[in-house]
Amino acid sequence: MSNPSGRLVLNHSTHIPGLIPLLERLTHQAGIQTVTPGVIGPVRSHAPKMVLKISVPIRGGFKVIARQGKTVQEVFILTPLPQEELEAAIAQVFKRR
Repeated sequence: MSNPSGRLVLNHSTHIPGLIPLLERLTHQAGIQTVTPGVIGPVRSHAPKMVLKISVPIRGGFKVIARQGKTVQEVFILTPLPQEELEAAIAQVFKRR
């Protein structure tokens, strides 16, 4: 395996449109081990473009909030990277969009 990549766990049937391709690209970033989309739900405020924001640290990684339109979805990312490097990896994924 010359290009090690993380794993994307798809255990829910619904996702924010366009989220899964972004998360697949994120699994190819160095240091990303596992990405698991979680609970999806509605919010009041509107986010016109897809946004991934690091919410809180969890054991072994971070909880990230994905927002687009009036929908929000939790994403759990297991990684040894510090928060700044994970933010940089997420920015890289959005650049290649």
